[in-house]
Amino acid sequence: MNPQLHKATTPKRRKWSLDKREALEGYGFVAPWFIGFLVFTAGPLLFSLYASFTNYDITSRMDFIGFDNYKRMFTEDPLFWKSLRNTLYYVTLAVPLTTMGSVLLAVLLNVKIPGMRWFRTIYYLPTVLSGVAVYMLWMMLLNPESGLINTVLGWIGIEGPAWLSDPAWTKNAIVMMKMWAVGGGMLLFLAALQGVSDHLYEAAEIDGASSLRKLWHITVPMITPVIFFDVITSLIGGFQIFQEGYVMSDDPGSPGSPSNSLLFYNLHMFLKAFKIFDMGYAMAMAWFLFLIAIIVTIINMVLSKYWVHYEGGDSR
Repeated sequence: MNPQLHKATTPKRRKWSLDKREALEGYGFVAPWFIGFLVFTAGPLLFSLYASFTNYDITSRMDFIGFDNYKRMFTEDPLFWKSLRNTLYYVTLAVPLTTMGSVLLAVLLNVKIPGMRWFRTIYYLPTVLSGVAVYMLWMMLLNPESGLINTVLGWIGIEGPAWLSDPAWTKNAIVMMKMWAVGGGMLLFLAALQGVSDHLYEAAEIDGASSLRKLWHITVPMITPVIFFDVITSLIGGFQIFQEGYVMSDDPGSPGSPSNSLLFYNLHMFLKAFKIFDMGYAMAMAWFLFLIAIIVTIINMVLSKYWVHYEGGDSR
């Protein structure tokens, strides 16, 4: 063998061996996450997809029945459509209101005055409070007879509604409660506002732009990427609303009451799965909700090129 050829190939072999060892070490480091993903995420996900085509009831029965669960969902379950309408009503009302409320609150708190940090902390505090405790507090506030909200309305001559007992007002009461906790979105938009260059506002002031014009033509366009992110996450979170209907029902023994006005999609799915153990049907509902979330996200991503603006000028 040619000694010179041997000397030329040996470093390459050593380099290949070193690269292989580094690759194996890298795979070893990511192996715990990958195993956890397969066992706790991908595995249950695929199992639920298969179970949605069966009559799985948690005990022993798991016969393949094809699309029967999906057919029953659309044709034989009136509460499916009721829960879907309740959820869509909530999402349609809550997402734009909470997003706009977060933006306006962030704009108001994005000024340099003494004590502003305290105001920011106060408005953010509701976000970190425990969910069930907050719901119990709001149930007391919304009590039609002794609640603080109706009491204050009575002082100005307005007869307050039976918030959580009147099916016409229940979902509006939930949306109002959500508006109280816009501090999380406020913090996100506040960070985005502080990234907007002051030179843009200075140029607008030289051109004689009013505060409203600066807000609409500079502030809002510059934070549209964050608005887009907030809208997507809020939509997905809105479709998953559950605790409010389960806890704030006027009848503890009948979640979603009165008259199923608080029977949201996830709550109906939960009751099917864990009250009557119709797990196959519940998993079919879960996959349909996943499909809705995917479609809504895709639609928003397609429409984003018309209103989301980036600093480079490319909306893609």
